[in-house]
Amino acid sequence: MANRLSELFKVKQNSGQPEDKPKEVRQILEEQIDASLQEFNRSNTGLFMSAFTAGLEIGFSILAIGTVFTLFSDLISPESLKVYLALCYSVGFIFVIIGRSELFTEHTALAILPVLNRSVSLKDLFILWGIVYAGNLIGGFLFGFLLVNIGPQVGFIKQDTFYFLAHELVKFEWNIIFLSALLAGWMMGLLGWLVTSSQETVSRILMIILVTALIGLGGLHHCIVGSIEVFAGMITSDRISSSDYFNFQFWATLGNIIGGSVFVAVLKYSHIRLK
Repeated sequence: MANRLSELFKVKQNSGQPEDKPKEVRQILEEQIDASLQEFNRSNTGLFMSAFTAGLEIGFSILAIGTVFTLFSDLISPESLKVYLALCYSVGFIFVIIGRSELFTEHTALAILPVLNRSVSLKDLFILWGIVYAGNLIGGFLFGFLLVNIGPQVGFIKQDTFYFLAHELVKFEWNIIFLSALLAGWMMGLLGWLVTSSQETVSRILMIILVTALIGLGGLHHCIVGSIEVFAGMITSDRISSSDYFNFQFWATLGNIIGGSVFVAVLKYSHIRLK
């Protein structure tokens, strides 16, 4: 038996298959640039539909959060509930990232790399961002509308849950929302980097859960997931106003952009190119 195992090991060594080695940082950078250039070369219609799909799919995080909150908010401690909700936060991100739909907060870091590489212009970047952002928001609005009209009627989400989730995001001053979103954008940019460096689907899913659950646990502001939460709260409760929504959306978007672009794309690109 030992001889047989030894023979199999030698065959595997001599088969010419590459070993499962960690990727070099320069390889990760080149893969991210190549992946981003593919998005720039897509038709605007195809890019928008992919972003619209991502907006719908990311809504499943809100479905999971709302359902767990409805079921357990009166049964367990607030601390335990927060952990459960943070784990639910990852659901939509798994659907989007593993399913390869286009999410704006991934592109805040990913799409700027070809600009730094001088492969595309700033104008092209803003067009790409605009299409993905619009597609995400429209898909998210549609999912939020469906959720508030189905959840309370079927009974898996109570209507006051939507107010609770929205209030947890809009109750802060603009500077806190901005800084919170900056951290979330930074983490989303790092997530894109980690997913590219991972070799297997299982490890990618674990990375997604690790990063996005931490965003959820910290209550950080994500301009797409949060948009659905605040929108749902706005259309179900008069305690969340349209000005609350636009204040949240502006500062969360700006913070996400700066966090992903500056603290991930620019810094990673600079230290690798200057290595």
